[in-house]
Amino acid sequence: MSMITTLFLLLAVTANAFVVNPSAAAATRSKSVALNSEFQTRSMWNDGNNFGKGTFRFYKNFESWMGVFPQEDREAYPEIFSLPKGTYEVGMNKPLGIVFEEIEVGKGVFVQDLVEGGAADRQGKIQKGDILVGVTAIKIVGAKWERRLLPSRPFDFDTVVGAISSNEPKWGCDDVILMFERPGEADSAVTDKFLEFFNPPGDSPWKQRQ
Repeated sequence: MSMITTLFLLLAVTANAFVVNPSAAAATRSKSVALNSEFQTRSMWNDGNNFGKGTFRFYKNFESWMGVFPQEDREAYPEIFSLPKGTYEVGMNKPLGIVFEEIEVGKGVFVQDLVEGGAADRQGKIQKGDILVGVTAIKIVGAKWERRLLPSRPFDFDTVVGAISSNEPKWGCDDVILMFERPGEADSAVTDKFLEFFNPPGDSPWKQRQ
């Protein structure tokens, strides 16, 4: 087992310390017909006494998350209701058996290798070179908590490990949800615009340290 894998499997980060850095995790701000016109996502993010409550408190998978929206939204904004070309989502139990490596210092990770016989290797979908663009994480505020899928392209290695580590059974997590982009098949600009849908607003508890 490589040193990177060992670090990945052993590094633990306190779940309630997980926070999305407002500057590092800011998604592309170019206009998106789907996100910056009539389709509003602000109600998806709970704050104050509403944190940890409601339909959007726990991300299970993409299909489940989008299932609450009416058919009229699906017809008006079809680009939101399907993953972009070359992007896919997997749910896996820990340990994942994935060797992540930073794309550049302090920003982004890709699949450097898969542990032979590990969960990802057995699952068969993840390939070397795939880029992690989304990951579920737990956020705790007082006695309340939520699990969300967060855009992870801006995350450094430690933040990715912290997000993965926070998906613990005590918070109702029996898996970790990972979203990947496959180079050569995906358009990164399209993927990033799609992921704006999952980026927390600036006043969200997800961007505030406890």
